[in-house]
Amino acid sequence: MSTERPAVCIIVENLPLPIDRRVMQEARALRDAGYRVSVICPKGSGFVKGRETLEGIEVYRHWLWEASGPLGYPLEYSIALAGQFLLALRIYARTRFRIIQACNPPDTIFLVGLFFKLFGVRFIFDHHDLNPELYEAKFQKRDWGYKLVCWAERMTFRTACVSIATNESYREVALTRGGMTRDRTFVVRSCPDLSRIRIPEPRPELKEGRRHLVVYLGVMGHQDGLDLLLESIALLTRQRNCEDTLFVLIGSGPELPQLKVLASRKDLDSLVKFPGRLPDDDVAAYFSTADFGVAPDRYTTMNDKSTMNKIMEYMAFRLPVVLYDLTEGRRSADDAALYARNDDPEDFAQKIKILLEDDALRTQMGARGRKRIEETLNWGNERQTYLRAYEAALGD
Repeated sequence: MSTERPAVCIIVENLPLPIDRRVMQEARALRDAGYRVSVICPKGSGFVKGRETLEGIEVYRHWLWEASGPLGYPLEYSIALAGQFLLALRIYARTRFRIIQACNPPDTIFLVGLFFKLFGVRFIFDHHDLNPELYEAKFQKRDWGYKLVCWAERMTFRTACVSIATNESYREVALTRGGMTRDRTFVVRSCPDLSRIRIPEPRPELKEGRRHLVVYLGVMGHQDGLDLLLESIALLTRQRNCEDTLFVLIGSGPELPQLKVLASRKDLDSLVKFPGRLPDDDVAAYFSTADFGVAPDRYTTMNDKSTMNKIMEYMAFRLPVVLYDLTEGRRSADDAALYARNDDPEDFAQKIKILLEDDALRTQMGARGRKRIEETLNWGNERQTYLRAYEAALGD
């Protein structure tokens, strides 16, 4: 096989670059290994250029209409698929890429991969979300839409010559219902890149005069459990004086307006702050100042099998974590976290209380989490596996 690295094309629909950290890490790894990298992604707030070059990576963005209900999703995905296909044609004319990497959700990008297989292009599936489980968690039913999502997942695996799983649970899905062989399935975790993380000095003013700061970072949807977290905070206020603690919930999502209303109804406006999405430097400032992080993701089949990136980001900043006892959450945090009974806000509140009242425990758990990141759960380790997946695809 030639040692010259070919051109590749990555397609991601969930987030624009450079917001999608995993895809940005993957693109940098390929660039550094000598590949010519093009990425197709949607436009988003602050990222509206149709084409630009970021750190030597060619980024092409398409317009995306976002659905507000289940009937709108077919239209949203169809519009996105058309944009992805047209941009892929444009990129192929320029680069003659030899690999397409599809990052779900949704599982419709295999249709682009199928077309380009006619020209000998390999298709890699980077499995970010369990879409059948996500559909069931969102809509609480297994109707025709659920069956369609299952079919799209099967077709994605069948089209792929290599699949990349974010953890062992996802790899098991690839081996069983995906029908992939073990030598064609690679586990590449979404881990912090320690070479790019700088922990700034704490900024006490971010605590707004309080003794403690507790942070949440992530999406705010039903499955993310922010309503359970607000219930836990309300329970805490009845058990102890919480005026010395500020809870900062960073991020956005479909549940954010309702969460703000819920916080007001529970008289938590003075304790809970919703700053929305923040630049990386601002997030780092909050993390370096915080006492610990929370991950209130409620139990669903999807959440139980999924790795929550926020957990490892907390650990990289030496923050202990409180979370519900989910399989992959425990595999990530191990002894750097306290685990509450699933979907039990009262037990979650008790775990928060334990960390608020024990400075030494917070320090010990934070150090254990950072050690796990430094020794195993970091992108410097995972990038090698990621590049081996590409070598396997090119070796066909």
